[in-house]
This record gives sequence, C-alpha cells and structure tokens, in this order.
Amino acid sequence: MKEDLPDLIAALLSPQAYAHSVAQVSLVQTHISWVLLAGDFAHKIKKPLKLPFLDFSTLALRHALCCDELWLNQRFAPDIYLDVVPITAGPAGPQFGGSGEPLEWAVKMRRFDEAARLDHVCEQGELVPAHLSGLAQTLVAFHQSAAVAPPGSPYGCAELVTTQAQDNFTDLLRLCSGAKVQTRLLALQRWTEKQAEQLASLMQTRQHSGWVRECHGDLHLANLVLLNGQVRMFDCLEFSPELRWIDVTSDIAFTYADLLAHGRNGLANWFVNEVWSHSGDYEAAALLRFYAVYRCLVRAKVAAIRSQQTHADAADTADDADDADDADDADDADDADDAEVLAAISLAECLAAPQRLQLSITHGLTGSGKTWASNGLLQSDTRAPTIRLRSDVQRKRLFGLEPLANSGSGLASGIYGPQAHSQTYTHLQQQARQLLGAGWSVLVDAAFLQRGDRDAFAALAAELSADFAILAPQATPEQLRERILARQAGAQDASEATLAVLAQQLRVLEPLADEEVDVLVL
Repeated sequence: MKEDLPDLIAALLSPQAYAHSVAQVSLVQTHISWVLLAGDFAHKIKKPLKLPFLDFSTLALRHALCCDELWLNQRFAPDIYLDVVPITAGPAGPQFGGSGEPLEWAVKMRRFDEAARLDHVCEQGELVPAHLSGLAQTLVAFHQSAAVAPPGSPYGCAELVTTQAQDNFTDLLRLCSGAKVQTRLLALQRWTEKQAEQLASLMQTRQHSGWVRECHGDLHLANLVLLNGQVRMFDCLEFSPELRWIDVTSDIAFTYADLLAHGRNGLANWFVNEVWSHSGDYEAAALLRFYAVYRCLVRAKVAAIRSQQTHADAADTADDADDADDADDADDADDADDAEVLAAISLAECLAAPQRLQLSITHGLTGSGKTWASNGLLQSDTRAPTIRLRSDVQRKRLFGLEPLANSGSGLASGIYGPQAHSQTYTHLQQQARQLLGAGWSVLVDAAFLQRGDRDAFAALAAELSADFAILAPQATPEQLRERILARQAGAQDASEATLAVLAQQLRVLEPLADEEVDVLVL
C-alpha cells in the first residue's frame, strides 16, 4: 500500500520523477530493497537497514554498495546494469538525476520481461536441460575468469565457512521459536558441525588451490533470466565480501538447491553434471551436499525475516483497522513465508539424510545410444544424487586434452591404445570410488565391451555396498553407422569413433553373461 511506504518511495511512484517517458510506475519489494519499474528501466534502492549479514544504515554505505553492485554485475551483465544515479529534490518533488544534494542513490538497470526470470520459467514447466547446459558452460567460464582469493585471505577457509554456517543457525533459532522447528534445526546444526569437521582439510586444500573466487554469491533461479534463448546471471551479492568470496561449489550449490526446491530434481541432477563435465572438478562432490544444506537454510532465514516483517506490518494494520476482517487478512499474508521456511528446512533434512548408493555402467558399441540413454537416466532421476563419468571426456582430460579436441590417435593406438585403455578405466574406477565415498551414486558412460572391465566395477560396487546396474541400449547395424557418420559431421561430441572403430569393437566385443543380464536397467 502506498501509505505504508516511506515518503520518498511513495513520491517516486509518480511518472514525473523520471527523465524518460513513463506511463506508469510499479514497485517490487524484497526484504532489503525497493525496485521501481518505470518504462524501459528499473531503479533499485536499498532499504536503510542493518541486519546481522548486511549494513545499509547510512546514505554513504548505500552509495558505496550501489557502486559495488554496478561493477560486480557488469562482469556478466553489462547490458543490464547501466549506472548508479542520485535521487535529488526537484521542483515537482524527488527526481532521478539532478545536481542537488543526493537524497538517496539507486542502481539503474535495463528492464527485461519478468516472465523470463528462471524461477517463473521453471514454474511454467518451460525450463529444459538445454537451458541449464548453457548456464553450466557460462558459469564455469565465469568462475575460471573470476578473481582468485589472495594467499593468506580468510575467505573460503574452513573456520570462516563453519562460522557462517553456525551464525545462520543462531539467526534461525532466534527467528523460529516453535519447539518442533527448533528440534529439527538443532539436528541439522549437529549434522553441519560434523560435516564441517570432516571437510575442513578439503576446504583448506581447495582454498590454497585457487577454488575460492569472487563469485556471484546469490545464484538462485530468481537471479537468472532467459534472454534470447540464453540463461544470464544478474543481481549478485554485493553487500558482504565474505559471502561473495567463496568456493565455486557454494555458488553452484545455490542453483542446485533451488532446482530441488522447485521440485525439478532431474534438472538439478543435469545441471550439476554439466558443470562438472565442463570443469572436471569432481573433487567438489564431497562439498556440494554441505553447501546445498547451507543454502537451503539461508533460504529459510530469508523467508523467516520476511515473515517477521510481515507479522510486524500485520500487527500495525490490525491496530489501525476498523473491523476484524482486515486483521484476519493481514494474518493470512505471512502463511506463504512460513511455509517457505518449513519447506527449506525439509529440503535441508532430505539432503542431509543418507542415500542408498548405486553404481551403474553402460555397455554397448559406439553409436548404440549409451550417452543418449544415460542423459535420460540423469534427467529422470527423482533423487538427484547421481554423477555421470563419460569415458570420452575423462580419457581426453586424463591425457591433457579438451573434450572436443582431436587427439590424432590412430585405430587402437595413441589415447585409444591398450595401455591408454587400461589407464582410462583405472581412472574412471578411482573417480567412481571417490564419488561413492562422498555419498553420490555414479553412472559410468563407457563401452565396457570386455567382461574384465565390467567385473572390476561390479566388485567396486560390492566393496562399497552400492547397488550395481548395467544400462545397455541396442541399435541395428544401420543405425550404428548412421549415428557415427552424423556425429563425425557435427564435430560437437567428445567421441572420436569412426566406422573402423566400430569394426574393431565388433571383433573384441564380449557379450553380457546371464548373471549380468540380471542387473540390466531397461
């Protein structure tokens, strides 16, 4: 309601406050900002708040943070983030621009269709794997170019990460007073403490190895937008360096957890697999669940703060209302926020719960559809805890090549010779062991033409008490040849298989034994 707004914000709802032609002004509020939508532009104004995790309490601080928001977001959205503009007193009231003493500051942005925001795209059922494949490639490239935390920096160290997680629980326990909710939060706090202790060494190693960078810091779906078919990042976290200079895994975890929160588990699975396929950072799997739980609980805290603000507004409304109906309506207003708190806590509990593990392998000739079939398996996995290892990608990475690079190897030679084959399958087995040990199911996409290779992975599954399965798609000889030729013409796949390779595979193929058929995934 306009009468509930500060005088300045209420005055800026007038089209006369803008230098460009504006027919109508709309207001969007978050718990920390007002965003005025006017014509082709949006102006974001920070609320004069001081919270445990941010300080917008003075005009000077708000100006500095507007400037930070501009340059930080121009790293990946320079066409959206345009300027920092003053709000001054004009002849007809407050105005954007002008030469007088600033009353307030705003970040000026180019508007986009709100329906293109990824949370809305997801809710409409229009978010598809290709969108997330593009996002994964963009995000990995951004992380690789982002500034690295300097030596000796506290950012991303185990002590700071643990403190941030504990502070989040302190805030949540203060905001959520119900006995049942507090019991659940305390259980999650114990899990977090134990995980932080177990992962401390890995966190330190990654900090020293340059995986702590100046990231986005707030990469949920509402801060991603689909423009011209490509997913773009915007609205990064500007107000806390400690929350922005983080392990890249923490950045990834926000998108992953938000996809889960939207009930799109298969897409969450697909997104993480695409990120690690591009980056090769499978070591991060040990950290992702920890950071995802943390991100869920950050979401719970934000929803709890919003709910508390709504309660306060509802109380004021009830005091001033002439009849009880107004108070009832105000009380109902925070139901969605309270539900979001509980939903975020429930998701954190699901992520923290032990999962039944499965090690799956593919089996088949080149062109039989192993990658296509494993794509479908990942995208339909409702549990969202499966990581795929593609032999074509891992083999090249093992020998220092990019996935789409041509190795120049001849038939059964070079990186496809017997020794390289043994090295590749040993490497895949080591990676699978590491991922299973981190609590992730694993799908190994490789030919597995020889019984000995299949037996080695079956033994690994038995050793680690994981279920074992084989995915073996079939194709006719004509289909095999057509697919190989089409893949060669496209030159957009890591596989270098040719018709000569297919002929060689047919000579060495060892079909599945009866006991292997028993574990086939159909």
